[in-house]
Amino acid sequence: MTDITIRNAEGTWTVRAGGAVLGESRNALELTEGDYPSVIYFPRDDIAMAFLDRTDHSTHCPKKGDATYFSIVTKSTTHENAAWSYETPIEGMERIAGHLAFYATDFVTVERI
Repeated sequence: MTDITIRNAEGTWTVRAGGAVLGESRNALELTEGDYPSVIYFPRDDIAMAFLDRTDHSTHCPKKGDATYFSIVTKSTTHENAAWSYETPIEGMERIAGHLAFYATDFVTVERI
């Protein structure tokens, strides 16, 4: 079984898409799961939710629970299912409730500033 570690992400983190800053946070969480790259989870209060539209897509992780997905809508395009959230994560993963993570791509940047 893969261990999952959740800790406070050091410093200030930002997420950008389509030239717009979607969020900046000093309260982000860093989730590490086995050999996978770490994922930064942003508190919803630090994200401009006006850029995000919830989709019907969902997935299930036996270690974290059911994830809901959001598309990022910019002036020029929509990035389908580019962010996800565990609204009611399973026991032991409660810290990521109320947080959003983003797929880093050529169009979406997640970085420490």
